[in-house]
Amino acid sequence: MQANTGNAADKNAEGVDVVDLVVIGAGVVGLAVARALALSPKFAGKELLVLEAANAIGTGTSSRNSEVIHAGIYYPQGSLKAQLCVEGKAMLYDYCESRGIGFKRCGKLIVAIHEAQVAQLQGIIAKAAANGVNDLVLLTREQARELEPQLECVAAVHSPSTGIVDSHALMLSLQGDFENAGGLTVLNSAVADVFIVSDAIKIGMQDGTEIHTKTLVNSAGLSAPLIAQNTQGLDAKFVPTAYFAKGNYFTLSGKSPFNRLIYPVPEAAGLGVHLTLDLGGQAKFGPDVQWVESADDLVVNPARGDAFYAEVRKYWPQLQDGSLIAGYAGIRPKINAPTEAAADFVIQGPKDHGIPGLVNLFGIESPGLTSSMAIGQRVANLLN
Repeated sequence: MQANTGNAADKNAEGVDVVDLVVIGAGVVGLAVARALALSPKFAGKELLVLEAANAIGTGTSSRNSEVIHAGIYYPQGSLKAQLCVEGKAMLYDYCESRGIGFKRCGKLIVAIHEAQVAQLQGIIAKAAANGVNDLVLLTREQARELEPQLECVAAVHSPSTGIVDSHALMLSLQGDFENAGGLTVLNSAVADVFIVSDAIKIGMQDGTEIHTKTLVNSAGLSAPLIAQNTQGLDAKFVPTAYFAKGNYFTLSGKSPFNRLIYPVPEAAGLGVHLTLDLGGQAKFGPDVQWVESADDLVVNPARGDAFYAEVRKYWPQLQDGSLIAGYAGIRPKINAPTEAAADFVIQGPKDHGIPGLVNLFGIESPGLTSSMAIGQRVANLLN
């Protein structure tokens, strides 16, 4: 693996070249972090690398999600998810608009399908307001059906600032900014282990080569806990256990009857089997929640479609038999067990674990895409 950007690297006491920054993982969060650091004063003109195990950027969780720009509604007040989602939403809309990246503020409806859930809708509005999201509107059944005539509900919350984005175009733009600032994205570069040495952080690659760096950001998504586990010199108490919550998607054959995203009232581990749209208007349903043992378990079992029909018909009774097609699956990088409450994002820096120059990102599930640019800025502030 070649890892030379053409900039002059410093050398350590053994005369080994030491690059200034390595980010592990070229998903949307890793690329946003790399971009923010490359554009920060500390790393301007330095030797910067993004290492990606796959043969292309964004092939993991970043390409297996709903591509939704979340408003910041559901997350506990004061949590990183709440803060970074609200900050990231504004940054993301501004960035996409300035760069011509495809997006749409289509809005979404969160629907109560029976009277007992109406109080939950009111709670959602209150939680959103505590997070700084003040544009939610509680709708009656009639008002909701004026917006979406085929929707069945007893009430709904309208979130006008929810949207969708072309996530791959976003990642290409983030990568372009990083590389225009002098960085280099290195594909097919899987990390095996990390060693904390006296004057640098040594990264052992699976092909046997080594890279020495002053600063390392572990943004490896599903693999981030494993890389931290294989970091010699990092106390094991700072390494969370990885859990994998698979989300299956089914695609709707034919034209969508909805112009907005439709979400049921949230469930414990996810946001329910919701309807989302892509920029071409194609509708898909999901994700559901299926706890699995492996991050590679990505095959959608068509038999799961039976449960999808039942869930979707609660808010869209006109869904026809045979109109759902097994689509794709993604894995949420969870750091909480199935029986535990959802964990917050973890941005773990030197003040936490005591290792200069090391940042670990754990549990960056939804709303990670929405929060990506805010996470990047948060990491840049941490290291600057």
